[in-house]
Amino acid sequence: MYTNDFARLWFKLSRDLKNHMEIGLAPTLTEGQLNVLELLHDQDRMKPSDFIAHLETTPAAITTLLDRMEKGGLIVRERDSHDRRIVWVKPTDKGREECARGIELREQFLQMHLDRISSHNQQLLVYLLGKVANAS
Repeated sequence: MYTNDFARLWFKLSRDLKNHMEIGLAPTLTEGQLNVLELLHDQDRMKPSDFIAHLETTPAAITTLLDRMEKGGLIVRERDSHDRRIVWVKPTDKGREECARGIELREQFLQMHLDRISSHNQQLLVYLLGKVANAS
């Protein structure tokens, strides 16, 4: 009954957010790179293979993404001191700064949209979206 309305609104909001992020992050960062930096923010260091489950992509795509990020000074790769077969990906200071900038950019966009409704309705919206997202 409401699926068409939901889909239309969901796609509009998703498209608007994506456009906002692409424009705001350019030229130093992409949304995919921000996703990697956010994961590193929570973990501090990760193996390249650890990103696959979170980013839902191929190992080759992860390698390409990490290559670009390393070239851009956002991350460094370091060999493990105990097992040289293990490579750790760590954010640089620039990577941490760009991550904070990207998170702030997204929060500003979302807050601007959420400010259109009351605090109670914001809480309800988050609750209901949680229900939708967790539905099996």
